[in-house]
Amino acid sequence: MISVLLADDQALVRSGLRMLIDAADDMEVIGEAANGADAVAMVRTREVDVVLMDIRMPIMDGTEATRQIQALGLPTKVLVLTTFDLDEYVFAALRHGASGFMLKDALPEDLLGAIRTVAGGAAIVAPTATRRLLDHVAASLPDGKGAGADRLEALTEREREVLLEVANGANNTEIGQRLYMAEGTVKTHIGRLLSKLKARDRVGLVLVAHECGLLGNH
Repeated sequence: MISVLLADDQALVRSGLRMLIDAADDMEVIGEAANGADAVAMVRTREVDVVLMDIRMPIMDGTEATRQIQALGLPTKVLVLTTFDLDEYVFAALRHGASGFMLKDALPEDLLGAIRTVAGGAAIVAPTATRRLLDHVAASLPDGKGAGADRLEALTEREREVLLEVANGANNTEIGQRLYMAEGTVKTHIGRLLSKLKARDRVGLVLVAHECGLLGNH
């Protein structure tokens, strides 16, 4: 059973999320927090698999709460929920260790699927968000390209192809179809990419790909 903590300052939002999650057979809400500080405190005192984290909250925002939760060294994952698409706050939360983000108007089945994915140790990199994520990284670089392209030298040509697909938001099934390989082989390549590039998850791979200039200027 996946244990979920809801962190949102709007009681109505928490109520709706609780009904949705508790109706699923494989997950349950084990607590609610109205601000980031309470969310951190709850993670310290109970076993939480996934925190659904709102970004804009009083007392402590979701970005700082994510940083503090990740600093605890627990297996708890953070999935950011926002109405604002990818902005400075969401980007900062990803940098601090969030496993991805979903918009609050996402379809119920997509949100539940995201919770399962994050609980399983993977990251959520939606194709619609990937472009914004890359644009943000590009804006922070001097010329829109990374100076660390040498980080890619240790990769095989196949690994570069897989990395490019990940950076474009493709999931494992899609990568396998596009590159004509078994899904298990895709997972093996991604595992090697995470190790070689010292990335935490798929979000990290997206950032590395762009920072190293793999995607060029398109």
